[in-house]
Amino acid sequence: MIVLPLEVWENPHKRRDRLEIIAAILKVTRNGTYKTQIMYMAGLSFAQLTPYLSFLVKLRLLEAAKKNEKVIYRTTAKGIRYLKSYEEIKHLLQKSTEHSVSRLDALFFPKGST
Repeated sequence: MIVLPLEVWENPHKRRDRLEIIAAILKVTRNGTYKTQIMYMAGLSFAQLTPYLSFLVKLRLLEAAKKNEKVIYRTTAKGIRYLKSYEEIKHLLQKSTEHSVSRLDALFFPKGST
């Protein structure tokens, strides 16, 4: 069974930025997994995934280890720190956006005007 990230289901036409893609890969590889599984679970093509894996290994956010002639990718401690920081920033931005939207709603739709 293929499980796609919630973001892919919510809006399949939304383009993800590089930081989102990196976070998706790091989430998928927390417990160690194969390239094909990462590809499906992170919602990426093989051509998209390959340079990301090389980049993340080079930055030491991922580690690659051979197991039974196959390579398993696992998120490192540095990668976990990236994920925590990414989630904190994402949360802060969502709160900021919600606050801005509610202020705009109050400005354009004052109570009692509808």
